[in-house]
Amino acid sequence: MPGAKYLMTPQETLKVSIIVGSHRPQSQSAKVGHFFRRLFLRGGMGREAFLHDLAETPLPFWDEGVWSGTEQWSRTWEPVSQELARSDGLVLVTPEWGGMATPALKNFLLLCSNGVVRHRPVLIVSVSASRGGTYPIAELRMASGKNSHLCFIPEHIIVRQVTQVLNDDEAPANDEDAYLRGRLVYAMNMLVEYSRALRHVRTSPVMQEQRFRYGM
Repeated sequence: MPGAKYLMTPQETLKVSIIVGSHRPQSQSAKVGHFFRRLFLRGGMGREAFLHDLAETPLPFWDEGVWSGTEQWSRTWEPVSQELARSDGLVLVTPEWGGMATPALKNFLLLCSNGVVRHRPVLIVSVSASRGGTYPIAELRMASGKNSHLCFIPEHIIVRQVTQVLNDDEAPANDEDAYLRGRLVYAMNMLVEYSRALRHVRTSPVMQEQRFRYGM
């Protein structure tokens, strides 16, 4: 992508998981998620990206069976959980529906209460067909880190007028599209740096304390 500047470390192994929260197949949110995936993989050797589209492969609504690993959850959640556990960071992509993040994404975050994403840095990407997109950012920052112990990085992205941007990997459609692409590179690089830094945090004995698995 012209003008993109990456922080490249050729020998590094780094994995992110990208969760697309729209309920609609072939959604604009999925377009944004796939764009970010390609952007991330171009940033250096040794990078891996797992993308889970909750419209294409929906997860069941949370119930207590997830704790005991019933057949349904072993089949649907366990493969996703394993990918998340091997990830250094996450990207949550959500459209704004009625001023909120989607039910599918909130359900996903409920499932993450099992500790699988503890102390992973997260980039939130909100998507709007118009000039919205602010409310899901505030909602996710406020309410979704309690039991998941996700660590939201200071940067976030709001993709406004989404049908008009990120439609071509090489050529921005206009100045706003070009600005957004540069901002995505900046946010991606920030996520990479937090992902590196929090590896040490996750391996600290302090973080293995099981008595306080859930936030107050």
